[in-house]
Amino acid sequence: MESKQQVQVEENVLHCQNNSQDLYMMQERRSADYKPNIWKYDFLQSLSSNYDEEQYRGVTAKLREEVQKLFGEALDLMATLKLVDSIIKLGLESYFEEEIKRSLDIIAASIKNRNLKVEENLYATALSFKLLRLHGYEVSPGENSGKGVFDGFFDGTFDRSKCTDVRGLIELFEASHLAYEELPSHWRVLWFDVKWNINAHENDKQTNKHLLALAKVNFNMVQATLQKDLRDSSRWWRNLGLIENLSFTRDRLVESFLCAVGLVFEPKYSSFRKWLTKVIIMILIIDDVFDVYGSLNELQQFTEAVNRWDTRGVQELPECMKICFQALFDITNETALEMQRGKDGNQVLPHLKKVWADFCKAMFKEAEWFNKGYTPSLQEYLNNAWVSSSGTVLSAHSFFSIMTEPETEMSDFPEKIQDLVHSISLIIRLCNDLGTHLAEQERGDAASSVTCYMREVNVSEQVSRNHINNIIQKTWKKINGQCFPMSPTLQLFVNISTNMARVVHDLYKHGDGFGVQDRHENKRQILSLLVEPFKLDLPEISC
Repeated sequence: MESKQQVQVEENVLHCQNNSQDLYMMQERRSADYKPNIWKYDFLQSLSSNYDEEQYRGVTAKLREEVQKLFGEALDLMATLKLVDSIIKLGLESYFEEEIKRSLDIIAASIKNRNLKVEENLYATALSFKLLRLHGYEVSPGENSGKGVFDGFFDGTFDRSKCTDVRGLIELFEASHLAYEELPSHWRVLWFDVKWNINAHENDKQTNKHLLALAKVNFNMVQATLQKDLRDSSRWWRNLGLIENLSFTRDRLVESFLCAVGLVFEPKYSSFRKWLTKVIIMILIIDDVFDVYGSLNELQQFTEAVNRWDTRGVQELPECMKICFQALFDITNETALEMQRGKDGNQVLPHLKKVWADFCKAMFKEAEWFNKGYTPSLQEYLNNAWVSSSGTVLSAHSFFSIMTEPETEMSDFPEKIQDLVHSISLIIRLCNDLGTHLAEQERGDAASSVTCYMREVNVSEQVSRNHINNIIQKTWKKINGQCFPMSPTLQLFVNISTNMARVVHDLYKHGDGFGVQDRHENKRQILSLLVEPFKLDLPEISC
C-alpha cells in the first residue's frame, strides 16, 4: 500500500514538472518553508468526552433554573448589571437571552427618560454603557456626542474628582472599546477568554455557586461538541487527500477550525463551523498558490478559470494547481448545495463564486505588483487588500450559512452589509500585515501595508506600524456605528462579522498564527479550549 501511494506522489510531482511551461521557472519556485502540521490525525480522532450525554443536559436545566432566580433577586441596578455581565463573560448568554433583553430594555428606557441616575456611579455608568452598546442599543457616551451617560463625569474635561472608583475606571476602559469615534478600541474573542473568566469568577467569593457550576458544565458540553466537529473535519480533510499533493502549502486544519469556533461557538452551529473550516483551509491554500507557487502566467490562467468557474481553464496548469482548483470547485459547489437545502431559490452559489473570483483577482493584482517590483501607495494597496484579505469570502459564506430569510432577502446580501464587510476585511488585512511583516520580509514576499507606508512617506518600521494601528482603531469605531442600523434579522451575522475582526487580533498578536504552529501561546490556547475540560464533582453541583 505504501509503495502505491509513493508511486502516486511521484507521478503527481512529475506531472507538476512536465506541465510547467518552463523547467527553469519550476526550479525557481519560491518556498515559504512552512513546518509540518503538529496536530496528527490519530490525536484528533482520540478526542472524546462524555459531557454530551443526556445526564449533563439535565444538570444544566436544573442549574439554569437556579440562576434564573437571580434575576428576580437582583433588586437594584448594580446587582442586575453585575449578573448580566457575569453571564455574558461566562459564555452563558444563550441560556438567558430573554432575561437579559428584558433587563437591558428597562435600563435603556430609564436612562433615556432620565429616571435612572447611573451617572452618579462610574462603575454602573461604564458597565451600563458597555452592555447596552454590545447588545445594539444606541446610547451616547456624552461630551462631543451630545447628552449621554457620562455627562455627570465631564466638566469640560473628564472630572477626576468623581473617578476614585478603581473598578469603575477599569470598566470605563472596557466600555471605551465601544466608542464610535472618540476613544481607542481593543477587542477579544469571548469564547477564547471564557475559561479565564470562569477561573476568575471561581476566585471571587461573591460568585453564585450555581452560576459557576453552570458555566463549568456548559464549557465542558460545548467542548464535547467542538471535539466531535473537529473529529468530523479531520476525517474530511484526511479523506480529501489534498495536502499530500500540495507540499508547498500550510496544513492548518486545527487552526482553521479554531478560527471558526471564534466566530460562533454554540453547539447548534456545528454545520457553520465545518463549512467555515473548509473555507479557511481553501483560503490558505490559494494564498500559498499565489504567494509561493505559481508563476504570473499560471496565476492569470488560474484566476480566469475561477472567474469562469470552469475546470477546463486549468488544463494547461501544473497538476498541483489543477488539484487546487478542482478542490475549490467541488467544495464550493457542495457547500452551496448544503447551505441552500431547505431554502427557496438558488441564490447561494452565484454569490460564493463571485467572492472567490474577486479574491483571486485581488491576489493576482498583488502578484503583478510583486513581479514588477512595484510598491503601491498605502491607499492603492488598501483599495485592493481589503478584498485579498479574504474578508468578503468569509462574510459571504457566513451570511448564507446562517440566514433563513426568503430568496428576495438573500439576494440583497451585498447591499445590506457592504460597509460592514469592508471594515471587517480591512482589519483582517491590517492585523495580518502587522503579524506577518517580519517573516514575509525575510522570505522576500510582496510589500505589505507596513512596507507600503514606510516607502511612501520614508518613515521607520515602528512609525509605520503605529500608523497602521491607528487605522485599525478608527476602523473599529466605524464598525461600532455600522452595527446599529442593521435589522434584527441580521444581528447574528453582525455578531459573527465582528468576531472575525476579533479572531484576527488574537491570531496575529504573537506573530503569524497560521504560519507558526508550535509557538507556546498557540498550542496552549488550542489545548485549553479543545482538549482540556474542567474537573467537576457532580454531587456538589447537583440541584
